Amino acid sequence: MNARDTRSYRYYDLVMALFVTVLLISNLLSSAKIVDLKTALGPIDLAFDAGTLVFPISYIFGDVLTEVYGYRRSRRVIWVGFGANVLLGLFVWVAGVLPGEAEWREYAGQDAYDAILGGVSGLIVASLVAYFMGEFSNSYVLARMKVWTGGRWLWTRTIGSTLVGQAVDTTVFMLIATALGVFPPEILLSLIVTNYILKVGFEALLTPLTYRIVNALKAAEHEDYFDRHTDFNPFKLGV
Repeated sequence: MNARDTRSYRYYDLVMALFVTVLLISNLLSSAKIVDLKTALGPIDLAFDAGTLVFPISYIFGDVLTEVYGYRRSRRVIWVGFGANVLLGLFVWVAGVLPGEAEWREYAGQDAYDAILGGVSGLIVASLVAYFMGEFSNSYVLARMKVWTGGRWLWTRTIGSTLVGQAVDTTVFMLIATALGVFPPEILLSLIVTNYILKVGFEALLTPLTYRIVNALKAAEHEDYFDRHTDFNPFKLGV
């Protein structure tokens, strides 16, 4: 174990907390509403789940974590997010099967709960598989590209890793969620295309903000890690 393995950082825990918060909000919004932009890309209607409004932010945090702290510390945060999603799905399901109070059944009711949050459990299954594959793909690509580019051209890493990670995440998530009945199959292609375009476009637009955050953290933490000898096994939890 070297000195870096036990080193403390000022903002690492804060970035982790924000990352996990965005993931949980995204899953709740994804279950709650599908947004229709009332426009189309050729024959494909541009519709997306509401979680898309915030989920791309998690990839920005993922890029920041890997760029500043390295793949190993980013891997730890990804697993924390994975565990938080499991807890969310578990307790939403538990709350759903418990009997409802009489007045609550009058003004809201089990049907409303099931309609809005009933899909969260299926959503969590889809989210966990897609999140695991997408986040690690994103982090791996960014870490490798940082070494290849010698730390130059940050925008190529943030956008390049997002193109790969979001392609994996969006496709896997929508396929599983649709198979589990969360989304109707008739809009599957629209959801995949729209979500991918919006997620990648959103992160591309926020590239200047990503630059500012990365540069500020590197200066504050005195860290700019290169994963030259990193074990990229995603199942390791240590740093």
